[in-house]
Amino acid sequence: MSDAAERSRRERGRTPDPHHWFDDEAGPVVRPYAMTRGRTSASGRHRLDLIAVVVPEPAADDPGRDQTLSPEHVEIVERCSEQPQSIAELAAGLDLPVGVVRVLVGDLVEDELVHVTRPVPPAELPDVSILREVINGLRAL
Repeated sequence: MSDAAERSRRERGRTPDPHHWFDDEAGPVVRPYAMTRGRTSASGRHRLDLIAVVVPEPAADDPGRDQTLSPEHVEIVERCSEQPQSIAELAAGLDLPVGVVRVLVGDLVEDELVHVTRPVPPAELPDVSILREVINGLRAL
């Protein structure tokens, strides 16, 4: 059978397409690498931990107006404008892999639409023994 005849049969619905890559109910699937244009890490100097909190900048008052932003970028800014969220919360809420969210947030940081606050590294936290001594000293008063 020729290719044209095979295509014609498939179009009429008689033969299911073996390369059917989307679910009729869910719509087409967009692969994560398509959202990040093949990038696997953010281009900036920022380290985006899972618990890093994303906070919108005042310049991000209406991210939907910016035609250069993808729908995922806009969704991240809108979610964070309601309440600042961590990278892990964004990944869960958007149902995207953490790596994709890191790249997208990195893009937003570079465009100065959001900034990221990182938690204090464990090495910079006060020693537990010092805190106990302070508590004991306060109790002694």
